Amino acid sequence: MSQHAISVHNLYRYFGPLKAVNGVSFEIPHGSVCGFVGANGAGKTTTMRILASLDYPTLGVAEICGYNVVSHPEEVRRLIGWMPDHFGNYEHMTVVEYLDFYARALGFKGKERRQRVQEVMEFTDLVPLAERFSNKLSKGNTQRLGLGRALLQDPQVLIMDEPAAGLDPKARVELKSLIRVLANEGKTIFISSHILSELGEMCDSLLFINGGRIVHHGDAESMKRDTDTAGGLLYDVQVLGNPEDLSAWCLLQAKVEFMEARKQGGRLRITSAELGDAAEILHRMIKDGLKVTEFHREERNLEDAFIDMLGKIDRGEIGSGKPPPMPELKAFNPPSADV
Repeated sequence: MSQHAISVHNLYRYFGPLKAVNGVSFEIPHGSVCGFVGANGAGKTTTMRILASLDYPTLGVAEICGYNVVSHPEEVRRLIGWMPDHFGNYEHMTVVEYLDFYARALGFKGKERRQRVQEVMEFTDLVPLAERFSNKLSKGNTQRLGLGRALLQDPQVLIMDEPAAGLDPKARVELKSLIRVLANEGKTIFISSHILSELGEMCDSLLFINGGRIVHHGDAESMKRDTDTAGGLLYDVQVLGNPEDLSAWCLLQAKVEFMEARKQGGRLRITSAELGDAAEILHRMIKDGLKVTEFHREERNLEDAFIDMLGKIDRGEIGSGKPPPMPELKAFNPPSADV
């Protein structure tokens, strides 16, 4: 077995002048969950499609468990489960018929096929929906169906593009639970999402892409720590009366930065890490007439880190270096279907 489940080296994908993936390199070990983070258009889906052998790189190497996705696509497809952000359902095809169709396409036959479909339906809690039409499901149940399809061949690597998009809170919790079960079984999971707080809870590492280039690879805590240039402590403050009075008060104070308005107050940063300074600021709030009903410390979250990282990129503090020059390309001819 190769050392890494996913290995990418100097990967490029250009669409005319658009540099969708621009010199990307990373490795993901076996049995880990890696979150893929980036703004819309950053290159996430293009990278994932290349890993799933659904697109060809302009240049570079992408491997799944040691197999090159271009030269050995059949081996790669036997090892992966691909769950795209959107996938087709078929009219008048029930849930069980849908999964049975894909099980047949994967080569399952007879009793083995029926058993595998049943196992996947039980794991994804689709048994009660077996006779429902696959194109009439709720968003959450549709995502469970897509996960079931991706799991039919018991893949070693699961690639999931925005699986939580549009899900209600209950469905997100259920999806998160399924992903942790799969991770505990030793599967490698590469998952993109805009719900950063959930990625932080279920991922071993986070891979941040911007403008087609990797700008961070590490765990959630290192991402929050590396982007926190302001320091200090964050507090949620709730007040009676007009919440705008809190933001106006903060503008006149030293060591206080108003971060975000909330329904009855706001989130602010006290730029000193000394608890005595926080106590003094609370005392001044009350002395100056603010009717504080709640004052508690908050942890810095991934959304803060995401926004701060984008700001650092815009200011040229990170990700400003140019990738290695790409060699002059010859005409690229995709391998024939029987490779």
